[in-house]
Amino acid sequence: MRKVKVGIIGCGNISPIYFQAGEKFDILDIVACADLTLSKAKKRSEEFNVPRACTVDELLSDPEIEMVVNLTNPEAHSEVHLKTLEAGKHTYGEKPLATELEDAEKILSLAKEKGLLVGTAPDTFLGGGIQTCRKLIDDGWIGEPIAATAFMMSYGPESWHPNPGFLYKKGAGPMFDMGPYYLTALINLIGPVQRLSGSVRATFPERTITNELDYGKKIPVETPTHIAGVFEFQNGAIGTIITSFDVWGTKTPHIEIYGTTGTLIVPDPNAFGGPVSVKRQDYEDFVNIPLTHGFSENSRGLGLLDMVYAILNNRAHRANGQIGYHVLELMHGFHIASNESKYYEVKSTCEKPASLPMNFLKNSLEI
Repeated sequence: MRKVKVGIIGCGNISPIYFQAGEKFDILDIVACADLTLSKAKKRSEEFNVPRACTVDELLSDPEIEMVVNLTNPEAHSEVHLKTLEAGKHTYGEKPLATELEDAEKILSLAKEKGLLVGTAPDTFLGGGIQTCRKLIDDGWIGEPIAATAFMMSYGPESWHPNPGFLYKKGAGPMFDMGPYYLTALINLIGPVQRLSGSVRATFPERTITNELDYGKKIPVETPTHIAGVFEFQNGAIGTIITSFDVWGTKTPHIEIYGTTGTLIVPDPNAFGGPVSVKRQDYEDFVNIPLTHGFSENSRGLGLLDMVYAILNNRAHRANGQIGYHVLELMHGFHIASNESKYYEVKSTCEKPASLPMNFLKNSLEI
C-alpha cells in the first residue's frame, strides 16, 4: 500500500508526538512542516528528519501533500482547516475542531462540497484501554449501560505548561481543553447525546504562572474554570461530567460506566492504556481485565493513521469531523444551559465509531 504524503502546520509543544507517528507508522510520509515562526519549523525539521521546513502558504500550495495535520492553537484551528480544504487537501487536527460552532459547520460543509475528509483528535479512544472497554460493553459484560460518570479535576496547567495563557482564553478552559477526551470516550462507549444541563463558574479572575519560564506572570481568565454537566444519551443512559482547573486534589475516577448487570471502570481517556476493571453482579469485588487490543502506549496520531487507511480504502474513519462537531456542541451546550438556566436540546448527532479489530498487524490498522 502506498504512502500518503503529509504536512504538519504548527510545531509547538504537542507536535513531537505527531512527528514520531511519522516515524512509527510506515504509511505516513511527513514531507514538510510549517509554523508562523519559521525557526520552530526548522527546528522540528532537523529534529525529525523532515525534508522541508516552510511557511504555511508554501506547505498548502505543495501539490504532493495530500493531508495536513493542524496543530495550531485552538483559536486558529478553524482558519487552518478551511485553508487546507480550500487547497484541496484532507485535514486532521488537534481538538477542538473549532472554537465556535459556526466555524465548525463551515469546515464540515466545505469538506463535503470538495469530497475531502475531516478528522480531529482526540484519538485516545482508539487505544488498547478504551477499545477493551468497548468490547466488554459490546459483549454484554455489564448489561445495558444506564449511567456514566466522568471527572477531570486539577488545579490547572500554569505550573507545568510552557504556554498556559491560551488555556484560559475563550474557547479553552478545562471543558474545551480536556472535555473532548472524556466526551469522545463516552460517545465511543455509549453513543451520542440528545439533551443536557450545566452549571459553570470562573473561580479566580487571574492565574499566576509558576513554571520556570514565566514564573510570577499573571494570566487573565476569560472562560469558566469549573463546569458541571448532566446529559442524556440517545439510548436513555444518563451521564454526569465535571471538568475543573479549580481543584487541588481528588480521588474521583476518570470514567465509570454503570450497567444493568455490572460496573466498568474506564482508564484515563487522555491516555491509550489501562487499567480496566469490572464488577459484575455475581462478583464480590472488581477484577482487572487484560487489554484485548494493542496501542496501549502513547500512540497519538492513531486517528491520523486510521484516516489515511480510510482514504486509501474508501471507508469511514473513526476520529471524524462529525464526532468532533457533536463534542463541540456538547461543550458549548453546558455553558449555554448554565447561562440560560434551562436544558439545552442537542441539535447534532453522530454515529458511534466502529470498534477496532483485535488482530491487526503491528503499527498498522490493517488485518
